[in-house]
Amino acid sequence: MHHARPVLTAAAAAFLMSLVPAAFGHGDGGHGKPKAVDYSKAEEMPFGRAGNPKKTNRTVTIGMDDRMRFVAAAPHGQRATDARAGTPPHAMPGDLVVKRGETVRFVVHNDGQVMHEMVIGSMKELKEHAEMMRKFPNMEHDEPYMAHVAPGKKGEIVWQFTQAGEFHYACLIPGHMEAGMIAKITVK
Repeated sequence: MHHARPVLTAAAAAFLMSLVPAAFGHGDGGHGKPKAVDYSKAEEMPFGRAGNPKKTNRTVTIGMDDRMRFVAAAPHGQRATDARAGTPPHAMPGDLVVKRGETVRFVVHNDGQVMHEMVIGSMKELKEHAEMMRKFPNMEHDEPYMAHVAPGKKGEIVWQFTQAGEFHYACLIPGHMEAGMIAKITVK
């Protein structure tokens, strides 16, 4: 009987260790393929919901780099107010103004040498998620309001802003938001 206990303990430990990659899978590989979304049943968040890529109102390009800043730009030919420098005290190059009900396609480019991400949310939610990322830096998460982008790559978020208010987007890789990778989205 004494020989069975170490074998059972080793088997239990091996099983528990097999769960670790699922819980901590952020790494350099990014997220898995986006889940199929039924946009008529998309979960409503305080800052909007997943948007239908076939029904976007406009596209905004978001640049990310290792200077820890977002830079938003409207594609050529779109109105200049699509992306602007923002208004004090939150005048960041990535600040945006969006109309309530608009569906925006964010094309997110990582021009840096390290992993970056764009996560949309309220300031409270972003701070809570950033704290969780500090505790579990390799945490895997895959939601329609985030894009995790490897160096030299691009990602995409399609989001419908259903609620008026002030929201934000940030890079929640530990230390990035604190270094300035945050911008404001004003929904009017």
